[in-house]
Amino acid sequence: MQPKENKFHKGNGQDGKHYWLTPPELMQSLNNEFAFDFDACPFPKPENFDGLTCEWGNSTYVNPPFGSIMHNGKKKGMTAWVRKAIEEQKKGKRVVMVYPIDKWVLMLVAAGAKITNLGDVKWVATEDGSAGKGTGRHIAQFVLEPETLDKKKELELKLKNSYKAVNEFQSAIDATKQTIDRLEKEMSLFQ
Repeated sequence: MQPKENKFHKGNGQDGKHYWLTPPELMQSLNNEFAFDFDACPFPKPENFDGLTCEWGNSTYVNPPFGSIMHNGKKKGMTAWVRKAIEEQKKGKRVVMVYPIDKWVLMLVAAGAKITNLGDVKWVATEDGSAGKGTGRHIAQFVLEPETLDKKKELELKLKNSYKAVNEFQSAIDATKQTIDRLEKEMSLFQ
C-alpha cells in the first residue's frame, strides 16, 4: 500500500483529519517534567525522517500513530513503537510515550494491580470443552490484593518499631538510673 493510500494519510471518513498533535498545554507540562530533547513522531515530519529506525535522544517524547501504518513495505503498529522504546530505554534513555487505552486499565494500575502476561490463551468452549484457536492477542492478568494484607504488614511493622522504641527507651532509663546511683554515691562522700 502506498503511503497516500494509507488511512493515516487519507484521514478518517467523516472530516478527513488524520494527524492529531498533543495539546500545547499538555505538551508544555510534560516537557517541564521530562525536559525532552527529541520527538520521535514530529510534525511536520522532516523529509526522510523515520522515528522507528533513527537514534532517539536522552529524553524522548513519542506520540505515535494510533493504529497501523505501512513502514518499509510492512504493516507496523504500536508494538513496533514499544519495541523501539524498550531498545532506547536499554541504552539508558528516558522514553515518554502516550497512547489511548481503556480507562478501566488505568483504574487497575492506579489501584496497584499486579499485571502479568498470560500469552495467547486458547479459551475453552462451554459447549464441548474444546480449545479454541486463541484470540491472536495476549491476555493480561490483573491481580488486586486485598488491602487488609497491606494493612496487616503495616501494623506488624509499627508494632515491631514500637517494641524497638520501648527497648531503646528502657535502655536509656537504665543508663540514667546508673548515672543517678553513681552521682548519689559520689555525693555521699561529701557528707
